[in-house]
Amino acid sequence: MSKTLSERAPAKINLTLHVLGRRADGWHELESLVVFSRSGDLLTLTPGPGLTLDVSGPGAEAAGANSDNLVCKAARNLAARVEGLTLGAFHLEKHLPVAAGIGGGSSDAAAALRLLVRANHLEPEDPRLMDAARATGADVPVCLAAKGRMMTGFGEKLGPVLGLPPLMSLIVNPRVPVETKQVFARMNVPLGTQTHFGKHPEIGAGLEAEKLYDLLRRSRNDMEDAACTIAPIIGDVLAVLAAAPGCKLARMSGSGATCFALFADCKAAARARKTILRAHPDWWVKVSLLN
Repeated sequence: MSKTLSERAPAKINLTLHVLGRRADGWHELESLVVFSRSGDLLTLTPGPGLTLDVSGPGAEAAGANSDNLVCKAARNLAARVEGLTLGAFHLEKHLPVAAGIGGGSSDAAAALRLLVRANHLEPEDPRLMDAARATGADVPVCLAAKGRMMTGFGEKLGPVLGLPPLMSLIVNPRVPVETKQVFARMNVPLGTQTHFGKHPEIGAGLEAEKLYDLLRRSRNDMEDAACTIAPIIGDVLAVLAAAPGCKLARMSGSGATCFALFADCKAAARARKTILRAHPDWWVKVSLLN
């Protein structure tokens, strides 16, 4: 019997997200500092013939049809590049909200690729792996290593791993899905133009936490205003987080509706979580380290 392998699929958090412009082919040029949570979905693989996916957990229903899931798409893309690739039975325990701006599906796909690497004894640096990631989705490449780094282009250009200090966060989703393409459409950046919203501060390796906080405050998420017009509750979430005692920064992640707040310590984050859940018991609220 094949041994079942497992991988965590953490949430992807855009600490910054600058929209630099829009290319003639329609893709938006981005510059974003991306980090990952310590928890998220859980994906397992029992290697074997064929390709199947079973989804369970609190987010299973929202994950959609299994055949359309990015886990299966990633597996098929790698199989198209690696002759004789062993696939098998995937099981996804879905905890992260979908269409939430935290790359849940992309992280699941990256976890599938990591599992297939292990099952087939491939090298993690095999270029076919990154090719399959790019073919699966714009955020899948950065989710492969799931480490803090700059992401540019439309997500395909990755800077070096930065080794950022762990950041204590509170991540909140009001359980309102927001489609990325709707937010970009609302921003209405013309083809072949630049936005000139302002430069992204330089983020280097080895930063101390306070210096990183300072740089983050000088940056932004350019999709936030457009997302708030589509889902006004995002503004409510940001206001609640910003008002929490000890909050150092409150911002939306990705295209929303998930927002995050950074705190100096876990006690302040835990107090804020308790207060928010008391007032909004239907929201998805998690305390997590980011790095």
